[in-house]
Amino acid sequence: MVAARLARAASTAAGAALHAAGGCLPLPGGDTEIDWKAYMAEVEGVINGTYDYTQLQGDTGPLVYPAGFVYIFMGLYYVTGHGTDIRMAQHIFAVLYLATLLLVFLIYHQTCKVPPFVFFFMCCASYRVHSIFVLRLFNDPVAMALLFLSINLLLAQRWGWGCCCFSLAVSVKMNVLLFAPGLLFLLLTQFGLRGALPKLGICAVLQVLLGLPFLLENPIGYLSRSFDLGRQFLFRWTVNWRFLPETLFLHRAFHLALLATHLTLLLLFVLCRWHRTGESILSLLKDPSKRKVPPQPLTANHIVSTLFTSNFIGICFSRSLHYQFYVWYFHTLPYLLWATPARWLTHLLRLLVLGLIELSWNTYPSTSCSSAALHVCHAVILLQLWLGPQPFPKSIQHSKKAH
Repeated sequence: MVAARLARAASTAAGAALHAAGGCLPLPGGDTEIDWKAYMAEVEGVINGTYDYTQLQGDTGPLVYPAGFVYIFMGLYYVTGHGTDIRMAQHIFAVLYLATLLLVFLIYHQTCKVPPFVFFFMCCASYRVHSIFVLRLFNDPVAMALLFLSINLLLAQRWGWGCCCFSLAVSVKMNVLLFAPGLLFLLLTQFGLRGALPKLGICAVLQVLLGLPFLLENPIGYLSRSFDLGRQFLFRWTVNWRFLPETLFLHRAFHLALLATHLTLLLLFVLCRWHRTGESILSLLKDPSKRKVPPQPLTANHIVSTLFTSNFIGICFSRSLHYQFYVWYFHTLPYLLWATPARWLTHLLRLLVLGLIELSWNTYPSTSCSSAALHVCHAVILLQLWLGPQPFPKSIQHSKKAH
């Protein structure tokens, strides 16, 4: 019964996405296609025998994505007649959209935290997300689909396969690394340092194997281009910092301040929200059987809350958010808003927050007001995540009292 309802909801959403694809409706201020031709030019360079990342580029600039992106879009290059059949690509991305919704619904079904009516808004209320998937053909949806597949595998206790899919997602676009602090915490909680190392090794080895042809040609060029943490973003495209002067937006000190705040808040959540057994945080390095507090099985809410919160904190303090980055956290917002009960945040207010976030991402070009509204909504979600009770099992606290 539940599976049938989820399938029907996903089918409705896919229909909306396919309708958008069939109409090829452009967003205000731009054409339907933005990066597709650039993607095709970049992978065509690889097909022609260029493995030096510093020599690969498209109309919008150099290739800045890891090797997994190259292989996936190389497949799309051949399926779409060397990238010329954009309608075929749009239908493929509509199917990807449907698959992503199914993966997300499976995650939410296991957490049992979000009211059913919220799924309507996730499926049908975001023109921006439909555009990112079906009209713009960005690589961000591909990375997020692999990420949600990874989370489903983690929920099924398939940690090795989950780490493998996580690494695949990173190989498409490195924004997935925002989930990495949460994943590391979960691995240490479940296995300790010695048990977590093989899982981390899977992630590392897969990155090396995927990037091997490019690493052999120019290792520094590949690493500096595909994992460029210091990449400069253009002020004209920012969604979240429009109210700042451009000089401050581009200033190195501002970037370092955001990074410091990001890491500080992550550390606070690790110490005060995620790790609540009463033992030192260093106890996570021990084998679980040797800890003072007996380890409890990680529940679905523990896994999902930790991963989604880790990603959300990173997004709140990003140096810049571009329009396609909305899919980095769009499907996680209902959980973040409804997983932790708060009396002051009613259903209506939560829907209002979702609506304001959607409005902020649909304002093109962004304005000082839209950017400020986005930060206010992010602050509300962060505040409730910090103040609300954790959606974790109380048995962890009970085991502590027993000792």
